[in-house]
Amino acid sequence: MKAKLGMSPIAWWNDDLAELSDDVSLEECLRQSRSAGFTGMEMGRRFPSDPDIMLPILKTADVTLCGGWFSGTLVNEDMSANKDRIQPMIELFKAVDAPCIVYGEVGRSIQGDRSKPLATKPKLSDSEMKDYARKLTEFGEWCADQGMPLVYHHHMAAVIETEPELDAFMKYSGAGIPLLLDAGHLVFAGGDVLRAIDNHHARIKHVHVKDVRMPVIDALDRTKQSFLDAVALGAFTVPGDGSLDFGAIVKRLAHHGYEGWFVVEAEQDPKKNPPLKMAQIGHKELMRVMTAAGYTVETQGFPVA
Repeated sequence: MKAKLGMSPIAWWNDDLAELSDDVSLEECLRQSRSAGFTGMEMGRRFPSDPDIMLPILKTADVTLCGGWFSGTLVNEDMSANKDRIQPMIELFKAVDAPCIVYGEVGRSIQGDRSKPLATKPKLSDSEMKDYARKLTEFGEWCADQGMPLVYHHHMAAVIETEPELDAFMKYSGAGIPLLLDAGHLVFAGGDVLRAIDNHHARIKHVHVKDVRMPVIDALDRTKQSFLDAVALGAFTVPGDGSLDFGAIVKRLAHHGYEGWFVVEAEQDPKKNPPLKMAQIGHKELMRVMTAAGYTVETQGFPVA
């Protein structure tokens, strides 16, 4: 089985918490991650939106664009508005041969609002969940028809956060909206990663290997502290530096035949946790557990024409 290892630039620059950002260029970010062994990088705010500018940067770094976040609002905004906003991203991602766009729901979400405690996250009724899942399926099918598949990112402080919410969303949605499995977000929400893989492996098309520091999460007062408070306190980290058993997680994905990207997305203070050092720790741990699970990790970065 083949796998690819990527990173998210959120380890270098945080889009929601400016104070958790390193003053490094895109080129330096790519150089550091590639030197640690990663062949892919998801898109962040310092990436150019013009493929003619982005492609030479990726080629020089020997790195593939392996995804990127789209802030979707289908829970409270119409389909046409989301299509209009995602269309330029679809064209960009097609031009640089990215595998997918990551759909993250920000409608009604409190994930970016530090004044809103975790306990006040939005919840959908059963009828709302059915309607939302139907819209996401239709939107995912439309994006795939445009030539760029979506993957759905369940997320803390959003409408699909907990394992029961994920189960309901997967029940009511269709194959037209594949799943991004994020181990860290699911555990933070009290879920069981191995059970989620068993239940939804057929739809998993992208994986975020986000680790967590459970002592930080367990100490949170969810009636007072927000998602961003948790991030600032160090709730997330890279595999090999946190509380999750990625040996078991990767083995379970391998058991179900998952092949594709494993992306380290670990937002934390780069001054306390230097991104290059953390990238090296994460890559070493992933290579250990992926080799044990029977994966062959691809070492080529930028695709050869």
